[in-house]
Amino acid sequence: MTPIESARIIPGPGSYHGAPDRSIGAMLIDAGKLTPEDGERILRYAKEKRLRFGDAAVALKLVSQDDIAQILARQFDYPYLVPGQSNVSPEVVAAWAPFSQQMEALRALRSQLMLRWFSAEEDHKSLAVVSPGTAEGRSHLAANLAVVFSQMGEKTLLIDADLRSPKQHELFGLENISGLSAVLADRTDLNVIARIPAFVDLSVLTAGAVPPNPLELLGRNGFEDVMQACAETFDVIIVDTPPAELGADGQIVASRCHGALMVARRNRTSLEDCRELSEAIKASGVALIGGVLNDS
Repeated sequence: MTPIESARIIPGPGSYHGAPDRSIGAMLIDAGKLTPEDGERILRYAKEKRLRFGDAAVALKLVSQDDIAQILARQFDYPYLVPGQSNVSPEVVAAWAPFSQQMEALRALRSQLMLRWFSAEEDHKSLAVVSPGTAEGRSHLAANLAVVFSQMGEKTLLIDADLRSPKQHELFGLENISGLSAVLADRTDLNVIARIPAFVDLSVLTAGAVPPNPLELLGRNGFEDVMQACAETFDVIIVDTPPAELGADGQIVASRCHGALMVARRNRTSLEDCRELSEAIKASGVALIGGVLNDS
């Protein structure tokens, strides 16, 4: 029999996703952060000092606290990014800073939306994010909400329905050659929906080329068909919209979603603008779920 010169357990399919019972040590080795020899050394040190494996590995300076946090995120199916790992913009804080104060606010908002809108009893799946004017944080909130819902294990789709000044392709580092505008113009199909590799349950439908007739495109029956088709595949659909001051696009999108969340910015958005948009949304027969006030 030939002597074994080296051996390594190869992780099987699904080793990282949905496997909280796997040891941190095995996952660090599989990720290339440790060698098997490092693992043995850490085990001996942990036993001697009565430490947990991760604490012992950090104490021996074989891994960093960030490495441990990443592995714990994988172990409990809570993905997030580290520098150099993705083209996702740092503005999508939910993807990069899962333990920040902003994330606590986003998780609280997610809980409210789950209770008030995305409940199984009501069978609501889509929500439009609207705002009275520009630079109020609408697109950023839509992007971050999509990430936090996907982190909860909900199969999530983010649609950029801002066919005037689209932003989501920039936030997620995606090409914007073909997207929603091409789908609505019958030039392509929903295969243009892009999976975000770092997040198992997150996909994005970019806006695509900016058309000369965005309001007319969104008003076609084809948009409702798109929403219905997506609802068959996804659990949560977050839809970004243009600001109300540029036209009625947001109201049309909200009518297809049947629900809307309004975004305003402190010291920028007027109460009168919020009131007018709220009345317009409700007049369209759309449920206004609530509002978010941006402080920054």
